[in-house]
Amino acid sequence: MIYLLIFLYGITLGSFYNVVGLRVPINESIVRPRSHCSSCGRTLSAMELVPVLSYVLLRGKSKCCKASISPFYPIFELLTGVLFVISPLLLGWSSELFVSWTLISLFIIITVADLKYMIIPDKVLLVFSVIFIIERFFIPLHPWWNSLLGAVVGFTLLLIIAIVSKGGMGGGDIKLFAVIGFVLGIKLLFVAFFLSTFLGTIGGLIGMALGKSNKKQPIPFGPYISLGTLIAYYFGNSIIQWYLNIVL
Repeated sequence: MIYLLIFLYGITLGSFYNVVGLRVPINESIVRPRSHCSSCGRTLSAMELVPVLSYVLLRGKSKCCKASISPFYPIFELLTGVLFVISPLLLGWSSELFVSWTLISLFIIITVADLKYMIIPDKVLLVFSVIFIIERFFIPLHPWWNSLLGAVVGFTLLLIIAIVSKGGMGGGDIKLFAVIGFVLGIKLLFVAFFLSTFLGTIGGLIGMALGKSNKKQPIPFGPYISLGTLIAYYFGNSIIQWYLNIVL
């Protein structure tokens, strides 16, 4: 029952995160106007706003004008719910759960924003930075300076890459890695960076093979950072140990 409640809580938040990710990058309020049909502009009823279920019952079509509803909405609602449930299964029932849920929340928002607009909003990073600082004050890494060092190295590493590559990394990516370094610490930061880069390279190659992108076309890196960081967060220490066993 507790996992079901966490899942329902997750998909409800996921619905809100969709709104944040779609509105904040274009400086729209997340409160007004109320959720409306993107095709005809009609304000949606409460029954049309039930996470996941409304999309299924409406068969992916707007109730008023029958325009197609983007599958973005139920996908990210479901993804939030599933990730929220996965966290206690991997971390156990510890205070670190709050950090993991906050991290998932950040990544859902920036993934939506980056896929839609190729932007990682500074406002979102600022709000979550404050939340992470509070959480790490009460749930610190050991030693305590690990978070500070991770933030500095994360920012500096991406800044150097951006300078050397002459814009190969966006400003949002640089700031995001500073936040990631603060949350994960220096050791797992490097695992997150490696995995993000590896996944981004694979995704870019697949995109070129399918004719969806080319070498000169920028790709949204936020989703790869999100996936790589979550893998590092949950499994990073095991990955490091596995690597050391092979090398040594």
